[in-house]
Amino acid sequence: MSDLPGIVITGASGRMGQMLIRTVSDSPRARLIGAVERPGHAWIGQDVGAAMGGGDLGVTVSDDPLELVAGAHAVIDFTAPDATVDMATLTAQARVVHVIGTTGFDDSHLKKLEAAARHAVIVRAGNMSVGVNLLTQLTKKVAQALDEDFDIEIVEAHHNQKVDAPSGTALMLGEAAADGRGVLLDHVSDRARDGITGKRERGHIGFSAIRGGDIVGEHDVIFAAAGERIVLRHIATDRAVFARGALKAALWGQGRKPGQYDMIDVLGLNDN
Repeated sequence: MSDLPGIVITGASGRMGQMLIRTVSDSPRARLIGAVERPGHAWIGQDVGAAMGGGDLGVTVSDDPLELVAGAHAVIDFTAPDATVDMATLTAQARVVHVIGTTGFDDSHLKKLEAAARHAVIVRAGNMSVGVNLLTQLTKKVAQALDEDFDIEIVEAHHNQKVDAPSGTALMLGEAAADGRGVLLDHVSDRARDGITGKRERGHIGFSAIRGGDIVGEHDVIFAAAGERIVLRHIATDRAVFARGALKAALWGQGRKPGQYDMIDVLGLNDN
């Protein structure tokens, strides 16, 4: 049992944090060795299983990740950009695989992650599910096949507690579509429409975000032309799909060379 890869989960009390803890605890291929929360959180000092309302798991929630990371094989991190960048400093120092499902990064965050990836494996993806990553590849292929007579729109829906928009998955799909057309997403992205906006720009990629209830995650990529539409869709009904993908990434990263990877790499879908 002790030779199984040891996994630390950050943001233990969050929706994804709790799902990750259950997934790792139940896995025959890994062991949960740490759970991290921010200083002052009510869970600090409690057994994480009891804090989640179940039986003890033998792992105490900590607000000091330094020692935990030093003894880990991987950290799985679905938190916030600043917290993830801080954690990347520790994982880089410890040469520990850092699986990142956090979204909402700006350019300064991404530069720091790039620096950390020179020393350790980082697997970062806007979505960890197998289905979404297949959808990403399909989106790229369809965009390659269709010219600008087909407008591209990405519609995403999430629960009412999500704080960033468009979702990381929507942006990942937008990047795939732009890559398929040989353009940069930043040059063709339409993320906000309100009032008299004028006609739609030919070749642009539009985004729409829906927030409501407990929607886990829904993404449509629409290719619309005169007289026809192609709609690629993924619907997630259980966060377990993201947790299973994140654990797969953590195990895949063992023994890899330092660098930045994504779920396309993990799943062997990269066609380069």
